[in-house]
Amino acid sequence: MTKKEIIDEIRDQMDMTQKEAERVLVSTLEVIKEQLEQGREVMISGFGIWSVRIKKPRRGRNPQTGEVLMIAGRKVITFKSSQILKKTVQVE
Repeated sequence: MTKKEIIDEIRDQMDMTQKEAERVLVSTLEVIKEQLEQGREVMISGFGIWSVRIKKPRRGRNPQTGEVLMIAGRKVITFKSSQILKKTVQVE
């Protein structure tokens, strides 16, 4: 599903104009993004939790040459779905 398709669904379900639905989606995504940038978790009850995790530097290997190298630490975004969402999509 694309951003435009989500906007269309919001428009249809909420009886809004295209512009209003787009503003709702963009604003929601912006709030989530800002909170993650600040290192805060974002929890939507019944859906899941986004959080930022710091991966430690680790040893890796160049698959072409076999050379051992260090992979730098970095931040990654993780998502853990709620039990309700898992049941809805029947993920075991």
